[in-house]
Amino acid sequence: MNSGHHLILGKLVDFITGETIQDTHDERYRQKLAKLLVQQKDYTKNHIQTRFELPVSADTKQAVVEIDFLITLTEKICMIIQYNPGSLVTRYRPVLAASRLVAPYQIPIVVATNGEDADVLDGYTNEVISSGLESIPDKGQLTTQIEDIPFKDISPRQAEMESRIIYAFEIDGCCCS
Repeated sequence: MNSGHHLILGKLVDFITGETIQDTHDERYRQKLAKLLVQQKDYTKNHIQTRFELPVSADTKQAVVEIDFLITLTEKICMIIQYNPGSLVTRYRPVLAASRLVAPYQIPIVVATNGEDADVLDGYTNEVISSGLESIPDKGQLTTQIEDIPFKDISPRQAEMESRIIYAFEIDGCCCS
């Protein structure tokens, strides 16, 4: 079975939610990441929100983009992880934009991954702070990293601009056929 450009391989059970979802090559990478977070990085399933629906817009155009993983500690979203196939560097700008829209404050740790590799970015400076799936912070590391983070608010003007960026990358610039 083929849906657009995604080959549907059947169904699988989502590791975090227990829901039955479509089995695709992309979803297999997302499930691999979910297992990594719980089994190796010490997050509980309660720390992880999957498939967060983020409304985005550009002028009168509107859409919804799914953010793969939001990691919440101490009642704040502290890290987002976004999977997309291909080159990581091309994914930095849209995932950084998402880090400014999923909450009213800047998410401090932002991860772009293709399932085989990952780059961990500082949400405030936009700089790559580490690379590799193994460098995704575990619960203890993330707890330490966020201790002195101010979680600065995002202005309405910046949120509008970030929404336009995501729309341009993920909606106008996608191969969604």
